[in-house]
Amino acid sequence: MLPESRSLSQVLKQLLLGDSLPNSTKQQLEIWASADQLRAKGFGITPENVGKVIQARSHLLQSVYSEVIQFCHNTGFHSETVILENLWNLWLPLAMQLAEYRQQQGHPLIQGILGGQGTGKTTLAAILKIILNHLGYRTLSLSLDDLYKTYADRQLLKEKDPRLIWRGPPGTHDVQLGIAVLDKLRQSNDLGLEEIENLKSKIQNPKSIQVPRFDKSAWGGEGDRTRSEVVENIDIVLFEGWFVGVRPIDPAAFDTAPAPILTEADRTFARDMNAKLQDYVPLWERLDRLMVLYPADYRLSQQWRRQAEQKARAAGKSGMADETVDRFVEYFWRSLHPDLFVKPLARNPNWVDLVIEINGDHSPGAVYRPGDRLT
Repeated sequence: MLPESRSLSQVLKQLLLGDSLPNSTKQQLEIWASADQLRAKGFGITPENVGKVIQARSHLLQSVYSEVIQFCHNTGFHSETVILENLWNLWLPLAMQLAEYRQQQGHPLIQGILGGQGTGKTTLAAILKIILNHLGYRTLSLSLDDLYKTYADRQLLKEKDPRLIWRGPPGTHDVQLGIAVLDKLRQSNDLGLEEIENLKSKIQNPKSIQVPRFDKSAWGGEGDRTRSEVVENIDIVLFEGWFVGVRPIDPAAFDTAPAPILTEADRTFARDMNAKLQDYVPLWERLDRLMVLYPADYRLSQQWRRQAEQKARAAGKSGMADETVDRFVEYFWRSLHPDLFVKPLARNPNWVDLVIEINGDHSPGAVYRPGDRLT
């Protein structure tokens, strides 16, 4: 056993130095990995495989650490201890699990990531992409935002329905475009990795796919489509967004909906957005798996957005005032309220494979499969 003074970060730093860890230290890492039973189950860690898991994770840590730490520093995240522990406890096991799923199914994996504002879904996708690339998997990050309808089309939508004051709610995306792109990505590399490597030398013109991209800064912040990204032979797609995987609910739920759905106009808007979700179900059916980044309290997203805008203003950039942030966030709560849509989804093992709770300081909390958690 390790002395109590030895923290996880200290052990991992020793590992990064290339030092050979004594068996007692390896055993302690195994104990730590197994201590949280829900997390261990979520990542498929068992007493039988924990030794191999820790060994593989240790090698991967040494391989990816420098690139991950550089990415985090570039995005304003500077606590090396926090980065190191997040890398060990969450990002590495999650990436290893995705690589295993990709290998098992023999065709490109489409992993959905559902997360509201401030949950870190975009950052998570970027870090997973770094790790998966080290594992030899060509990974594509795709956002629900990339599927927005064009600026011109959204202006027409707004003329027909003035309630669509901001982009984002159901109905503002080109769902058929999303379906077509995901179908092409799945079919583009429908072979095992070994088969692809054997065929590489014979492929003169690999099949390429145009992936839509969206520029949020265009048209004074209204946003518009920009030049597509051309990709080929993608193994894993990380498809993230604020309501990826969210499905329609019983309209009767809006009869007693929580705030800020207060007036009859609010309830009508919520019911209409709920109805539009039906159009997205064929898109969600393209997902192989879905994980949910679940805040300890959904109202944290308002606080997080305020902080982000205040930081932008302090840096001399344009940023929304607190009152505008509140209207902005509450608008999305009226369209798809987290208590009505995300909370029950995160408890449903039929639709969700993994839940990662997010604490108020943005740090990851509990990790579990919905079916393993009874409360």
